[in-house]
Amino acid sequence: MPKKRDVESYLCQKTNSIRDILRLINENQAGVAFLVDENQTLLRAITDGDIRRAILNGKNVDQSLEQTGFTEEGRIPTVAGLEESPATIRQLMQKDSVRQIPIVDSKFRIVDIIMLDELILTDEPPVNAVVMAGGFGTRLRPLTEDLPKPMLPIGDRPLLERIVSQLSTAGIYGVSVTTHFLPEIIEQHFGDGSNFGVEMNYIHEETPLGTAGALRMIPQPNGPVLVINGDILTSIDFRNMTNFHNEHEADLTLAVRPYDVYVPYGVVETEGQYLRKLVEKPTYTHFVNAGIYLLSPSAFEFLGTEGRLDMTQLIDRLIKSGRNVVTFPVTEYWLDIGHMDDYNRAQRDAAEGLV
Repeated sequence: MPKKRDVESYLCQKTNSIRDILRLINENQAGVAFLVDENQTLLRAITDGDIRRAILNGKNVDQSLEQTGFTEEGRIPTVAGLEESPATIRQLMQKDSVRQIPIVDSKFRIVDIIMLDELILTDEPPVNAVVMAGGFGTRLRPLTEDLPKPMLPIGDRPLLERIVSQLSTAGIYGVSVTTHFLPEIIEQHFGDGSNFGVEMNYIHEETPLGTAGALRMIPQPNGPVLVINGDILTSIDFRNMTNFHNEHEADLTLAVRPYDVYVPYGVVETEGQYLRKLVEKPTYTHFVNAGIYLLSPSAFEFLGTEGRLDMTQLIDRLIKSGRNVVTFPVTEYWLDIGHMDDYNRAQRDAAEGLV
């Protein structure tokens, strides 16, 4: 049996907020938290996917589990008793398609948590990554006159190095970087990637092919491919996004970010000439593209063979063909460094340890 865990890092109560649960899941790196009552009795499992779906359905991340309905119903977790053997536990996990299982005592209190990875070697194809780093960064001149935008320093290291470090931490080993403007600076810094815990490959675009067109230049993948724009600064855990993608059997998963639009006037809703509702200075929340995508091998069949192709066009093709395209809300730190104000904010946030 694997070494016993500190179960407290997996437990939550009804007074915890959704934000608390996300923080807990990110810290325990298991993709799940377990809701217990005041007697530590196990009530339900709450996965990272459960949380993301709740956010997509309009739940407020600062409300408690009780306020958002998580205590009313939910996923009854698969459990094992203290006497169960590793072989039996592994069979339970595979039967119920779970990657972790609580070990409970006679009062249904968790005494340990076992992970599938500890009991079986995975045969799933690995996730590889593509970082889009070919842009000119014209809105950040003069900083980008002699330096590719992804190589701009954020704190003590280039932005692209931060992205590569995140990929490595998430267990992503194969990283391809698309280049166009000053590619030699990127290649000289990273080399073969061995000093950064990855294997780096470079895809040079003589003519920019778009955020999806460049994917034609990598070999047909056996497993999912994570695609991220090279100007994104974020603390997202790519493992959670991968689990979400696999859980929904998606052809493509699009990371999305909530964006609030404040209307400084009273908004009227009418039916013909009749006023039906007046909302004073409302704020509307929309989800916007966060520049991070996860593609199954099936999505590569829609890339075509030539011409410029942006990711939005690829997504449109998939949707029109009835393929499974899902959204994954990003609740962690995220910043698109497109303008000088964004770059200055990134420097402040890095200095304060926010990313």
